[in-house]
Amino acid sequence: MKVAIAQLNYHIGNFEGNLNKMLNAVSEAKTKGADIIVFGELSTCGYPPRDFLEFDDFIKRCEDSVSRLAEESHDIAIVVGSPTRNPVIEGKDLYNSAIFLYEGKIKQTQHKALLPTYDIFDEYRYFEPGTEFNIVEFKGQRIAMTVCEDIWNVGNENPLYVTCPLDEMKSQNPDFILNLSASPFSYDHAEDRIHVLKANVERYGLPMFYVNHSGAQTEVLFDGGSLVISPDGNIFDELVYFKEEIKVYDLSEVKKGGIHRVQAKEKIALIHDAIVTGIKDYFGKLGFKKAILGLSGGIDSAVTAALAAEALGAENVLAVLMPSKYSSGHSVSDAEQLAKNYGMPYKIIPIKGAYDAFMESLSEHFEGLPFNVTEENLQARSRGVILMGLSNKFGHILLNTSNKSEMAVGYGTLYGDMCGGLSVIGDVYKTDVFALAKYINKGKELIPINTIVKPPSAELRPNQKDSDSLPDYDILDEILFQYIEKTQGPKEIIAQGFDEELVKRILRLVNINEFKRYQTAPVLRVSSKAFGMGRRMPIVGKYLS
Repeated sequence: MKVAIAQLNYHIGNFEGNLNKMLNAVSEAKTKGADIIVFGELSTCGYPPRDFLEFDDFIKRCEDSVSRLAEESHDIAIVVGSPTRNPVIEGKDLYNSAIFLYEGKIKQTQHKALLPTYDIFDEYRYFEPGTEFNIVEFKGQRIAMTVCEDIWNVGNENPLYVTCPLDEMKSQNPDFILNLSASPFSYDHAEDRIHVLKANVERYGLPMFYVNHSGAQTEVLFDGGSLVISPDGNIFDELVYFKEEIKVYDLSEVKKGGIHRVQAKEKIALIHDAIVTGIKDYFGKLGFKKAILGLSGGIDSAVTAALAAEALGAENVLAVLMPSKYSSGHSVSDAEQLAKNYGMPYKIIPIKGAYDAFMESLSEHFEGLPFNVTEENLQARSRGVILMGLSNKFGHILLNTSNKSEMAVGYGTLYGDMCGGLSVIGDVYKTDVFALAKYINKGKELIPINTIVKPPSAELRPNQKDSDSLPDYDILDEILFQYIEKTQGPKEIIAQGFDEELVKRILRLVNINEFKRYQTAPVLRVSSKAFGMGRRMPIVGKYLS
């Protein structure tokens, strides 16, 4: 038997586009002699469809796609992920299902049993968990179909669940396992995924074909990396990352075992590729063509510009240099040099006129009061107004350049440098921003070296440096990582050797600035815990405040 797996980049709600991708893949698989082709979880509609699932017409169009695929299933079996209706009154209206199509009809449907409701997942909001587990027989083979999370409770050891679907199917003596997934990217998830798949194969002694999505759905990124695991627990093959790919495998060869292709999983390279994919798909799927950003000469805007240029083409990224009287000369020259290195169009628009106009309007009300963060923020907001004006006039989408460290502690100005339609590096700590810059420069100096080596500064007052108000980033980022990603409280972090006063100050800054993060652009998710839909904190909570 030959099994084809189709790792595709779906578009939520784009039924015609998704269906055409799958029909083309079916055609290709047929020409390669495949007996069966497998698509990812909810591939008819894209993942995560969220509240689109509440529209009857949306579900009807998913059903229409399944019917159209069934028409092509006479010479090949097709396994597709799609929402299906729950025919009984009790429970949720829908299931998240894997549907086996052959000879023009639905031969079997297996409902997802384990519905993740954590981090970015909210599946129990929409779906009823499956409770029946049956293999499907096809051309002399007995196939266990599973959907994504269903393989993440090996041996019923995951405390989130009480059922292990493959344990339920084991007595039916399946010959191999199919898993239809939509497994979001984080830079450390690929290794976890491989570990879980291997654990399943070792437990059941069966080959597994795991099919993942690729591409981006706003902030949620999918890395692909679909896997074929042999019964000996070795990776028979691993598909490319962040690209579509269709491959056909001879089941008898897979059963023989061995390692055929495994990709390197270096953290910064993965983050780089993920962000480029995220920008490209955000613009492409929304029909946007051009981006705009403020280019300050600092490392955050430089890395953002570089990633955008790679994703969209440098000619489609407009850089705007907006010096103030506090901007150093090298800030402008560094920004100009980066734009020239990429062949990126740029404008220089000093903010003095806008800032002076604001100050004149407010002078009567500010009379006698000292210069403080208010005047600093007016500079940032002057820049925000200029960028949004250009964005509106020319139809460019503004890219936000704030990093995760800044977003965490509120080191950004609402309606100023926090403006934007997409937060490009909002899930990248400052220390990793530096690593990204070096990675981008690995073959050629595209980001000026001075941008990388100079002390970070917002340049909103004379001789300002980030270190005036924040600890060194290697210390700050580790405290933030322990609190945000590892959910460690102050006692646990202090016990690791960090200064008690510093820990309490940093954690307080994180909590009291939640209101800012509620108003920011969607953040491309590259870590296991990004700001946004996966981290839901109350604005008015008093914990550590």
